[in-house]
Amino acid sequence: MRRKIYLTAAAGLSLALSLAACSGGGAGSTGKTTGGASGAAEGGTVGVSMPTQTSERWIADGNAVKKGLEAQGFTVDLQFANDDIPTQSQQIDQMITQGVDSLIIAAIDGTALSSQLQAAKDAGITVVSYDRLIRDTENINYYVTFDNYQVGVQQATSLLVGLGIVDRDGKELGATGPFNVELFAGSLDDNNAHFFWQGAIDTLQPYLDSGVLVVKSGQTDITQAAIIRWQQETAQKRMEDLLTAAYSDGSKVQGVLSPYDGISRGIITALQNAGYALPDFPPVTGQDAEIASVKLINEGLQFSTIFKDTRKLADEAVSVTLALLAGEDPKPTANSVLDTKTYDNGVFIVPSFLLKSDIVYADNITSLLVDTGYFTQDQVDRGQM
Repeated sequence: MRRKIYLTAAAGLSLALSLAACSGGGAGSTGKTTGGASGAAEGGTVGVSMPTQTSERWIADGNAVKKGLEAQGFTVDLQFANDDIPTQSQQIDQMITQGVDSLIIAAIDGTALSSQLQAAKDAGITVVSYDRLIRDTENINYYVTFDNYQVGVQQATSLLVGLGIVDRDGKELGATGPFNVELFAGSLDDNNAHFFWQGAIDTLQPYLDSGVLVVKSGQTDITQAAIIRWQQETAQKRMEDLLTAAYSDGSKVQGVLSPYDGISRGIITALQNAGYALPDFPPVTGQDAEIASVKLINEGLQFSTIFKDTRKLADEAVSVTLALLAGEDPKPTANSVLDTKTYDNGVFIVPSFLLKSDIVYADNITSLLVDTGYFTQDQVDRGQM
């Protein structure tokens, strides 16, 4: 039987973490233990599995979780899987074999880790599902994420704001359209993509039904709109195909719902290549407040993004992990609420800690991203870390 890790009240219940949002840039391991029998003096070893380093947000998440755990006396094995499912499976297998005491996993495919999670359960290893819900298994303890349905609502709301249909408080402004819009969704194997889509469609549907919004391509199903692995190049190609197939008559796209900044940049490139330009560039939404997209918002080419403060999400994952290893029931932090009704992974309702997100427009970049220390003004100006 694995030893129980006992933490002091100060270590287990108080998190005063000052985490840099986008620190570092590489995968790595700070050391491993076997059987949970050694490691940091106050704790043990935690395996942290992130999906990729091709998105700056996952680098930020991984490093923030690592710093938070190390500040509490843990050794951390942080691995990035390069968006390759077998690689992530192998990395988690290795973490289990080497005796981690807990796992924090942001899955590439939420249905692909059943055998690894059973092995973790058999070894007494606690598992926190990080931002992407792990599905079809009973062998996870908690889920930490943002309110992903609300993220979709925010994306759709910002599109309506960009089109002049509503103001930022949701008050209708009397615009009747019709406005030609196109819809993009995330990767179907990511459970979050479905929540983003549903929140967005529920918000847009009344305007689609009334004819204020028109999807000229006719592609209104998530399976048509989905972009595998959230890839920028795939999104660019789809936007180019939509322009060729549906807008060769001289009509214009007037707005695009995009669920992620990388997808947004692919869409923007396709529009620019087709001759779209300021000051009449269509509003394009996004998510994750990636620095390249924040620069585009500052310049007026991307209209909005959704800021999910990964520092707070990392704090939440650390808090939950500390409680589990102390044999306690995790409690919400000041930044979260506990949801025990919404997130069904196909086997059970996973208790989930949900955080709030914010819509970033050009005029609140400073207050949301610079004043909070997430980026510096120089980084925003350059569009680079």
